[in-house]
Amino acid sequence: MPKILVADDEIDLETLIKQKFRKQIRDEKYEFVFAINGKDAILKLEEHPDISIVLSDINMPEMDGLTLLTKITDSNPLMKTVMVSAYGDMENIRSAMNKGAFDFVCKPVNFEDLELTIEKTIKHVAQITETLKAIKENNILRMYVDETVLNFMSTQQFEDSLLVNETIEATVAFIDICGFTAITESAPANTVVKMLNTYFDVMVKEIIAQDGHIDKFIGDAIMAVFRGKHQLDRAIDACLAIRNLLDKLPQLDNGLNFLPKVSIGINSGELISGNIGSGTLRRLDYTVVGDVVNTASRLQSIAKAGQIIISESAYQKVKESFNCISVGEVSLKNKQHPISIYEVID
Repeated sequence: MPKILVADDEIDLETLIKQKFRKQIRDEKYEFVFAINGKDAILKLEEHPDISIVLSDINMPEMDGLTLLTKITDSNPLMKTVMVSAYGDMENIRSAMNKGAFDFVCKPVNFEDLELTIEKTIKHVAQITETLKAIKENNILRMYVDETVLNFMSTQQFEDSLLVNETIEATVAFIDICGFTAITESAPANTVVKMLNTYFDVMVKEIIAQDGHIDKFIGDAIMAVFRGKHQLDRAIDACLAIRNLLDKLPQLDNGLNFLPKVSIGINSGELISGNIGSGTLRRLDYTVVGDVVNTASRLQSIAKAGQIIISESAYQKVKESFNCISVGEVSLKNKQHPISIYEVID
């Protein structure tokens, strides 16, 4: 909801605005903050840093509107100011426009014109904000992505590749940090993020070392995908390494007395790979879906701290390479019959 500061020494204007815009205020379309002069407006801007538009009279005691405009332009160039002044005060209005005012309205105020001006200013601020956001995201992208990749991303070949969906053979591993949700409910946000990133760094390095890739981070869990030769073996090797490294990780110096343990579910087979999401939102994830993914997730959900759980079909493929023990049969959601599962020991 846009927040608008009105700076005017005429108290009647506050009353009129509250009356004329009562429906918009009630519907939370706008929120108004009022100041009696430029000096008071500066204080209000400090109290309400989310103000995006200022309606300011030119002639006010203590600090006039032109001085206020200059201070706003210097300190917050994204904030847009609409000047309110008498029709005959054209010289000051021209001065205000030269100093960076977005628009002006004349007294006595025509409230229909004022609302149109407010709407136009809101749209302008929103466009600037979106543009800056896009620039920021692009700059962040350039920090993490090689220039040649970015150049490829602008080609028709790249756009066509986004539309390619395929059926693949792959192994999916869900790796969850046990008990971390309780930490998020009690620890400061910076502490939570620092801890989680520390643990994720350990996990990601082992996944990459086994030629796996991170499909996504899901809260305090990782979904990793392994493709190609010996994919299941490599997935298990990565998970064993993660479990062992986290067991040996020293307690972080934050007073929380938390020792990380992981529960892991691994499944292997045929799944669908493609761009999945919403074109309307322009948010697509190149990810994998299918029963193999769902089963891996459910195997993780029944795994206890320190356990790596695999399906019987996976066990049959790796039983000669890894030490596994039978856990028994379990019923999984959307599975018609119970399935046998195994725990990978080492």
